[in-house]
Amino acid sequence: MKKIRDEQKGIIFIALIILVIAVVSVIFGVSLKSDYVKETLKDNQIIRVLFVVEDSDSSVLFSNLMIFDHQTKRAALVNLPGHVGSIYRSIGRTDKLKVIYEEVGIKSFKSEVEKLLGVSIPFYCVITLPNFLKMADYLGGFRVFIPEPIDYTSPETGERWLLPSGAVNLDGDKINTYLHYRLADENEADIQERYQNVMSAFITSLHDKKFVIFNEGTEKYYSEWFQTNVEEEEEKTLFEQVSDVDSESIIKQTVSGSLRNVDGQMLLFPSTNGDLIKESVKQITSMLVSTDGTISSRVYVLQILNGTKVLGLARNTSILFQNASYDVLTIGNAETDYDETVIIDHYGNEDVAKMVGEFIHCTNIRQAEESLGTDASGAEASIDFTIILGKDFDGRYVVPSRR
Repeated sequence: MKKIRDEQKGIIFIALIILVIAVVSVIFGVSLKSDYVKETLKDNQIIRVLFVVEDSDSSVLFSNLMIFDHQTKRAALVNLPGHVGSIYRSIGRTDKLKVIYEEVGIKSFKSEVEKLLGVSIPFYCVITLPNFLKMADYLGGFRVFIPEPIDYTSPETGERWLLPSGAVNLDGDKINTYLHYRLADENEADIQERYQNVMSAFITSLHDKKFVIFNEGTEKYYSEWFQTNVEEEEEKTLFEQVSDVDSESIIKQTVSGSLRNVDGQMLLFPSTNGDLIKESVKQITSMLVSTDGTISSRVYVLQILNGTKVLGLARNTSILFQNASYDVLTIGNAETDYDETVIIDHYGNEDVAKMVGEFIHCTNIRQAEESLGTDASGAEASIDFTIILGKDFDGRYVVPSRR
């Protein structure tokens, strides 16, 4: 038998060292590997997931940001109309939000949504329409409310759309009809409302059928329908959290603004240069998070009174608060003029009153029994807060006095 030469021994020895280092590195890497979702849940009470449903032509049919508190189990859905317009850096021009996804993909789309809403979004989930419809069938249908029966024929294609009225369970085919039918007298807001209704119904179905979804025999089956930015095991953790939300109290929000014609297409430009939707998302997050549960327990009812000579101020302000998911019961004029805006707390919760005030930068808050005059005392029992707008209110915020 030939003796192994010294140089061969050296090569073998070096190879063994490299092999040992590689094995140790793999073992060390596996031991250090962490679940990104679990780490995020540990570090953050609020979790955000961007859902995108992709139409059959690979465009965005609809998208929603889900914000949920994994401790209180409360959630909100922020609808993202595809025609939201802006100068988008990722494509270098003014265009529709949905174009970002179609031209440069989900990561750039997520980045632009983060800028639009003023929040970070750690997770995304893309579902193609065929898989979304399969999910509807797999979960026994999505339950939506249809106020009136639909029996309409498309003038363009001749397709007939038929849907029953009431709170109905729609299978995949019917969900497809619900998402795509267009009536002659409806506007884009009506269509966006349907999109958000379906998204809410999807989350509710995940909640109601989670015992089916997370069965060991079916996990891989449904996970193949989703494209996410996490690993398969992390995906399971994420969807377990999503399906555990309180589906009966999901807060709904959408981007509002004004329509403008730009290069032949109608774009929705967010109100107050995007500040309103950022403030609304901040307010919604505050509603979801509460140490004692009081802030997140309900939607608060407002009365808004105009204490100035500015026409329409109460009505315009009511729209701001409604866009932030408050319920404005009544608007009107105060009996006298007010120099300073005041919030009158009928509800009796200082934290909630401050949250309402933060939305318009108002710190002048009084308890109902401390207020003077009939403006607040005449408020209905169901009103939580009366907001009387003073001369220091500029239509969006209270402007501090320079004195």
